[in-house]
Amino acid sequence: MITSRSRFYRDTNELESLKLIVEQFKSFAGEKMIFISHKHNESNLVFRLADLLKKYGFTGYVDWDDDQMPETTSSETAKKLKERIISSYKFILIATNAAIESKWCNWEVGFGDAHKYIDHIALFPIKEDGIDYNGNEYLSIYPTIQSKNWYNYFSADYYIKYPDGVEVELTKWLKL
Repeated sequence: MITSRSRFYRDTNELESLKLIVEQFKSFAGEKMIFISHKHNESNLVFRLADLLKKYGFTGYVDWDDDQMPETTSSETAKKLKERIISSYKFILIATNAAIESKWCNWEVGFGDAHKYIDHIALFPIKEDGIDYNGNEYLSIYPTIQSKNWYNYFSADYYIKYPDGVEVELTKWLKL
């Protein structure tokens, strides 16, 4: 069966509706919302990162705290995540081994890459010493959040390290 031209092309009303939803969400959330990609069973790390972002005047967005997300994961979940990533000011992946192995986190990073690369996306690597992300070497193209003092996450001096070695204070990166 040949697909008709009208069925092949996207309905412009659907695209306009998506744009309207994104704009409404932007005005609701403001320009200071940061999408936090994470593995769901690592909420303690999400809370710590959200606290850190709040210290700098930003709000961390997490899907499980969004009343508009469906209760059961579905294609609607993916659509809403896309809206949130687009409308967020920045995108941060809490890059634990479990998150790197997650299909959803990888999907979010790919979508975030298309909309936030390179000054508005970063990884917050949390891993055991000596452990590398074997099989996920593509992650080395992203800036990472680093700390000069790991003993106290809240008072540490954080900075962004770009793949080319350039370092920028986290406060400056957040305002880029």
